[in-house]
Amino acid sequence: MNILSYLIPISLVLGGLGLAFFIWTVKTNQYDDPEGDARRILNDEYDDRPKR
Repeated sequence: MNILSYLIPISLVLGGLGLAFFIWTVKTNQYDDPEGDARRILNDEYDDRPKR
């Protein structure tokens, strides 16, 4: 049972760091896509073959 006194605070700190990192990525617009997949998929400019 002594191990729980170490594991619970460590897991809370790691969870807090993960939450803080997620909030930081949302605030710095890491998930924004200005072009948007909906418009990009309809564009004929992109194809599967690489350009020479």
